[in-house]
Amino acid sequence: MPVPGENLSRDEARERAELLSVDGYEVALDLRSAVGDEGEPADGGPRTFRSVTTIRFRCARPGSATFADLLAPSVTAVTLNGEKLDPAAVFDGSRIALDSLAAENVLVVDAQCAYSRTGEGLHRFVDPEDGEVYLYTQYEPADARRVFANFEQPDLKAPFRFEVTAPDGWTVWSNSAGERVSSDEIGAGVGAGVGVGAGVGAGVGVWQFAETQPISTYITAVVAGPYHYETDVYRRSFDDGSVLEIPLGAMCRKGLARHFDADDIFLVTKQGLDFFHDRFDYPYPFGKYDQAFVPEYNIGAMENPGCVTFREEFVFRGKVTQASYERRANVILHEMAHMWFGDLVTMAWWDDLWLKESFADFMGSYAMVGATRFTNGWVTFANNRKAWAYRADQLPSTHPVTADIHDLEAAKLNFDGITYAKGASVLKQLVAYAGEDAFLEGARRYFKRHAYGNTQLGDLLSVLEETSGRDMAAWSRAWLQTAGVNTLTPEATYDAGGRITELAVLQDGEEPRPHRVAIGLYRHEDSALVRYARAEVDVTDTRTVVPELAGAEQPELVLVNDDDLTYCKIRFDQGSLDTLRASLGDITDPLARALAWSALWNLTRDGLMPARDFIDLVLRFSGRESDIGVLQMLHAWAHSALTYYAAPDWRAEGGRLLAEGALNELRKAEPGSEHQLTWARFFASAADSAADLQLLQGLLDGTAKIDGLEVDQELRWALLGPLASHGAAGEAEIAAELARDDTASGKRHQLRCLAARPSAEVKAEAWARVVESDELSNALAGATIAGWTQAGQRELLAPYTEKYFAAIERVWEERSIQIGMDVVSGLFPAFQGERALAAADVWLAAHESAAPALRRLVLESRDDLARGLRGQVCDAEAAG
Repeated sequence: MPVPGENLSRDEARERAELLSVDGYEVALDLRSAVGDEGEPADGGPRTFRSVTTIRFRCARPGSATFADLLAPSVTAVTLNGEKLDPAAVFDGSRIALDSLAAENVLVVDAQCAYSRTGEGLHRFVDPEDGEVYLYTQYEPADARRVFANFEQPDLKAPFRFEVTAPDGWTVWSNSAGERVSSDEIGAGVGAGVGVGAGVGAGVGVWQFAETQPISTYITAVVAGPYHYETDVYRRSFDDGSVLEIPLGAMCRKGLARHFDADDIFLVTKQGLDFFHDRFDYPYPFGKYDQAFVPEYNIGAMENPGCVTFREEFVFRGKVTQASYERRANVILHEMAHMWFGDLVTMAWWDDLWLKESFADFMGSYAMVGATRFTNGWVTFANNRKAWAYRADQLPSTHPVTADIHDLEAAKLNFDGITYAKGASVLKQLVAYAGEDAFLEGARRYFKRHAYGNTQLGDLLSVLEETSGRDMAAWSRAWLQTAGVNTLTPEATYDAGGRITELAVLQDGEEPRPHRVAIGLYRHEDSALVRYARAEVDVTDTRTVVPELAGAEQPELVLVNDDDLTYCKIRFDQGSLDTLRASLGDITDPLARALAWSALWNLTRDGLMPARDFIDLVLRFSGRESDIGVLQMLHAWAHSALTYYAAPDWRAEGGRLLAEGALNELRKAEPGSEHQLTWARFFASAADSAADLQLLQGLLDGTAKIDGLEVDQELRWALLGPLASHGAAGEAEIAAELARDDTASGKRHQLRCLAARPSAEVKAEAWARVVESDELSNALAGATIAGWTQAGQRELLAPYTEKYFAAIERVWEERSIQIGMDVVSGLFPAFQGERALAAADVWLAAHESAAPALRRLVLESRDDLARGLRGQVCDAEAAG
C-alpha cells in the first residue's frame, strides 16, 4: 500500500518553502551491506544500508512545525536541536514530524534505507556475468528521500557534503570531487559524529566529497562499485587570459569495458562544452564532469551536476547505425544543457518543469547540429521527436507546456512528449519569432540573474521580452499556456497560365496561434523534386494570405512549414498529395522529405489516409531514404500502421507485403552498410512465413548468408525473438543463446524471448511473474512485458483483458510507481479491439476515485486504441 504522506502536494511544498531555508546537508552512507549477506534480513524484507543525515536549516517563524521527508524501512534515531525524539512517535514511514522549531535548527536522522530493484532511489544491480555489485542513484522527481532524510522539493536548494563507506575495491563518485581517506582521517568526515565512518576496519573504503554548490535534492547523486573508469580533461581559454580546466570521466560496468568507446563520448562532451560556453557566456559551474553508464536504468539519462547518469544501452555491444551514435550525442548534449537550464537555475515547482526539459531538448539538437558531426540533427527532430509531441498533444491527457501539477504523482507522469518535445518545438518557433541572437542573450541574462536560484515562467519571459522587444506575455498565452496542436493547410488559386493568383495558409485547431512559418514550392527538375520558391510569413489567424508567392509558377508540391520552423501538423492540397503518392522519393532535401513523411503519418493516425496506402508508400519509397534515423522511424510507423490501423482482414496480406519488401531491400542494400543492418532488423521483425523463419534460422546457425551482413550477438537476439514468438525456437534454443551471451543484456533478451513463445502456459507464467510477484527488477520486468505483448498472438492474449482491469488498481497501490507505469501501459489489451475499448470504459466509469495518475494512463491507452479503431474503419472503407 502507498505510504501515508508520500505524495507531497504543491500547497504543502509552498508552505514549507515559505517557512524554511536550508543552509546545508551532511549525508553519510554506509554501503558495505551491498555485498555479501549483511543487510539482507532473514524475513525476506528489503536489503538495507545505513544513512545518517545532518540538515542545518532556518525557520522564518520560530515555534512552527513542519516535516522532513524520508522513505525508509526504519529509523534508528532522530535528534532535533540536541533533543532526542522517539522515532516511533515522529516517523510515519514517509515523513518525520518536526515541532517547535527554533530560528536556527540542526536535524540528525539515522535510518536504515532500502536498496532499490526498480531504478528508484539507490539501485542495486548484481552482474550475472561476474557477480559484481553496482550501485547508482536516480531521484527525479522525489526519490532522494529513499536514500537520505531531506526536504524533497526543488526550491529548497542547499550545499551538500557526502561521505560514503564502501566495500574494498570499489570507487565512489558523487556530484563534487572526492577522495578515499585513510582510517585516521575519518574523524574529520561528515559521519564521524554519528559513527558511520568509525571503526570501518582495514580494506574498507571511506570516500569524502567536497561541498557542492547549492543544488536541489533530486539532482544529488552517488555512483559506487567496481566500475571501469576512463578520464580526460577539457581546457578552455578565455579572452581575459584565464583558463578553465574541467576533469572529465566516463564509466561503465567492467563487463562492458571492451565495448566502451569513451573517446567518442569525450569528443562530443568537449564539443558541447565549447558550444555552450560560446553561447551562454557563463562557465560550467560544477567543477568536474563525470558520465556514468549504468545498468537497469529507467530513463535515458539524468542531469546530476558533475555526475551525469545514462542508461548503459548507450554502450553499444554490436554494430549499430549512425542514428544510434546521433541519439547518444543528443542525450549527452541534452544533459549538458541542463547544467545551466535546470541545475544552475531550477524551476520552483514541477509546474514549470518545461523551464529545464524543453530547453534541454531544444539545446540538444541545436548544439548537435552546431558543434558535432551530426549536422542532420534537425531532420531527426522533425521526424522523430515531434512525432512524440504530436501524439501526446492529441491525447485526452494533453496539457499546456506549463502544466498544472498538484502533487508528486502527477509530476512523475509529466515527463512526457509535451514537456520535452512540444516544448522544444515551441522554443524552435520562439527562435524564429524572436530571433536567435535575442534568444541567446535572454538565456545569458537569465543565468546571471538567477544563478543557484529557482524561477517561474515570468522570470524567463521578462528577460526574453527585454532582448527581443516582442510581447512575450501574448506569445506565452498562445504557446505555453494552451494545449493542442494546430493544423496548417495550403489553399491556392491559379490563373489560366498556371501561375498562382493567391496562396493562403488555413489554420485549424481549438484556437489559432501566431506561427512564424515558411512555405516552400516544389517542382520536378530533371528527376528531382526541388524547391524553387520560398516565403516566410506570420500566420496569425484562421486564414493568412502569402503575397510573396503570388505570380509564381504552379507547383507540384506546396509544403507548409518548410524548414520546420513551427510546431503544427500540416496537410496537403490534392495536387500535392498526388505528387507525394507518385514521387515522394524524388524530394532531394532530407528535411523536406522527413516533413512529408511525418505529415503522411499524421494523416494515417487521424484516419484520413488508409493504413494500406501508408504502408504502400513505405514499400515504394523508403528504400530511397538516405537518412538512417528517418528510415528507422518509417519502419516503426509501418509496424504501427499494420498492427493498429489496418483493417483486420488485410493484416495478413499487409504483413506479407512488409516482409517481402523488407527482404527485397535487405538483399539490395550495400553489403556491410548501416542500411543493410537496418533492413535486416526490420525483416526480422516482419518475418512471418515459413520461408522467412527458415532464413532467420539459417542466419543464426550459419547455413544462410547475406553478403556483408555481420550477425553479431545483438543481431542474433533480434533474429531469435521472431523465431520464439512463432514457436520456431523454444526454451532449449533460448537457453543455448544465453549460454553464448551470459550477460546482463543477454538475460534481458532471454526473458523477452521466453515470454514471447506462443503458449498459454508461457503467457500465464510471465503474467504471474510481472503482475502477481515483485521478484523481477525493473529491467527484467520490462523485458518480460515486451515479450508477452505480441501483436500476432491476439487470441492467446484475449483472456487477459478482464484480468488486466481487475489487477491494475492493486498493482498501482502495491508496487513502485515505475513498475506500476510499466504494467499499466505495457499490458493494456490494445490488440483486443472493441472488447478492450468497452472494458476500459467500464473500468473508468467505475473507478472515478482511483489515483489520477493511474486513470490518466488507462485513458491514454484507451484513446490510442480508439484512434486505431477509427483508422481500421478508414482502411476498410478504402478497400471498398
